Amino acid sequence: MEKSIKHIDILCVGEVLIDFIGHQKDVLINNTRDYHRYLGGSPTNVAMNSARLGLNATMVAVVGCDGFGEYIFERLSQVGVNTEAIAKIKNKPTSVIFVSKSHKTPDFIPYREADYHISEEQISSQLLRHTNIFHTTCFALSKNPAQTTILKKAEEAYDLGCQLSIDINYADELWDNKEDALKVIKSYCKFNPLIKISEDDMLRLFDEPLPHSEIFKFFHNEGVETICLTLGSQGVKLSQKNKDIIQLPAIKVDNVMDATGAGDAFWSGFLFAYIKEKPIKECLEVALKLASLKLQNVGRLPDNIDILSKLL
Repeated sequence: MEKSIKHIDILCVGEVLIDFIGHQKDVLINNTRDYHRYLGGSPTNVAMNSARLGLNATMVAVVGCDGFGEYIFERLSQVGVNTEAIAKIKNKPTSVIFVSKSHKTPDFIPYREADYHISEEQISSQLLRHTNIFHTTCFALSKNPAQTTILKKAEEAYDLGCQLSIDINYADELWDNKEDALKVIKSYCKFNPLIKISEDDMLRLFDEPLPHSEIFKFFHNEGVETICLTLGSQGVKLSQKNKDIIQLPAIKVDNVMDATGAGDAFWSGFLFAYIKEKPIKECLEVALKLASLKLQNVGRLPDNIDILSKLL
């Protein structure tokens, strides 16, 4: 497939949500009194960040026919995300998540309704032929019919020459059992996606703190070439098959305002630089810059900053 006709830089497939983020800092949900509304969902954040970085980003998701759904369309359109593949359904409200505000991994309670009803009709072969990167999340894969749809369309995307990507943001609350989760993750790994994982994700997935080398080995053995392991304030490690590990420190942030979405900002920066065909180390450097910017802002990245010119 000629690269020049792939005018969709990134196709983000998965959850679009309303995040209610706690107003009180560094307390769990049981001690949070007030919440502020934000647009959320990991692939949604990546789509919005990518569009604001100047990429052509398309979102595939499902919302309810309600005020939250209208808000989602409005916010995505404002930043230039293509919303033509977002479906509305009448019998389910838009999904909502309550999230604590924390400088560590936040506490959350999901109320999932519309988000997991992604259908094959939303992701046409024509759409995939024009796509450079097909991105999804472990969250999106946790529930049918979205799970079946995404795995089928991921295989089609792979066969059509798309580069696949996934954020393995595993959480026990979202899956019926861990065995199913591992089976689905392995199925997606067959398509050699770019993988973003965190230490917290891996602790939840494997139930013990594995050495980083063992984590990398697990995914390489499943057919994955490139694995990016984020380490919070300790930075990031990247492993590629038969190459030396690349490790970079995090950019120091003196006043962390909100960690929610920092991983999405990181991965947005990585994929942005990857699409621009930058060396892999530079992809990590751009990713770390975007993550540090997110940590300094509650909700999403600021509007009044020329991110693109500051990163490259």
